[in-house]
Amino acid sequence: MIKKPLAAAVGAALTATCLTVSSVAMADGPRRIDVASVFDTSNFLGAGAQFMADEINVASDGKISFRVYEPGDLVPPFEVFNAVSSGAVDAGWDWMGYWAGTIPLLNLYGALPFGPTPEAFASWMWSGGGTEYIQAQYDNYNIKVLPCFVSPQETGGFYNKEINSVDDFDGLRFRISGLGARVLNKFGASTQLIPGGEIFLALERGRIDGAEFSVPQVDEVMGFDEITSYYYFPGWHQSASWFSLIINQNVWNQYSETQQKQFETACRSTLAWSMTEAPHQQMLTLAKMQERSGIDVRRFDDETLKNLEAAWEEVVEDEMNENPEFREAYESLMAHAKLIEEWYELQELP
Repeated sequence: MIKKPLAAAVGAALTATCLTVSSVAMADGPRRIDVASVFDTSNFLGAGAQFMADEINVASDGKISFRVYEPGDLVPPFEVFNAVSSGAVDAGWDWMGYWAGTIPLLNLYGALPFGPTPEAFASWMWSGGGTEYIQAQYDNYNIKVLPCFVSPQETGGFYNKEINSVDDFDGLRFRISGLGARVLNKFGASTQLIPGGEIFLALERGRIDGAEFSVPQVDEVMGFDEITSYYYFPGWHQSASWFSLIINQNVWNQYSETQQKQFETACRSTLAWSMTEAPHQQMLTLAKMQERSGIDVRRFDDETLKNLEAAWEEVVEDEMNENPEFREAYESLMAHAKLIEEWYELQELP
């Protein structure tokens, strides 16, 4: 039988241990996070980082704040992933496709040709397992990923010559990202991935003959319409684009479960903002661009789009054969999108 003094001592020790564990579990993380943005906050893509900064400040009742740095202020744009992974930078605001060279699965999230709508993609991301697929990959790099922003379908890009068939891609030096580049390569295009801030100069100096970057709301700020002749639609190569907040895992682990939920709340709020703020703005911006520069807005003809889609089917089959993780996620996404499509078809009015 334990004597009372000893029992009291054991009880006190257990109480102290529990208090310590409780204290650790409830510990608050850093009050301020430095966020290296890949995009200038003056445009729609970079503005997402600042919007989330405001939202996390509200969700945490002022206990967490972001300091969002412009591209290059902390590290070069294409170094953000590595800097967050190593802990050199607390967090980053990015386009997922930039890191596809490190995590090939991100080609699916960054720029998926002939893919589902942003609404269907967002549904899969948050309710169909989409986030789990990428987090399993980011775990290998000591990063927590929060997909917080999706852009509308992009444009087909800016050109200085007409595109009347896929033959016109032969020899074209074109800035494009993601799997769409592999599609154009099949038709003889020479493709390059150039950071957003360097595209204008590359076009102006003739290093490239054309470029795609984003939606009109972003492209207009970049001024591409001032030095090109044609603006093509649709953005077959990028039906939806995911942008995210990435946080060093060691930093993330310092936050309590409640605080981590506050990050998620701010993230989902930012996602809703991106999906509701953007669609109508594109037509307003497009009209402004046409008035300012007289850019000739065109659509790829049906035959060109059919040929691009046929080439895409070859590319995606190759990608699935080479990358089992891509196959699993792609098949999951397309099955989820099919359910949504069937629902809308059932509800369609004459």
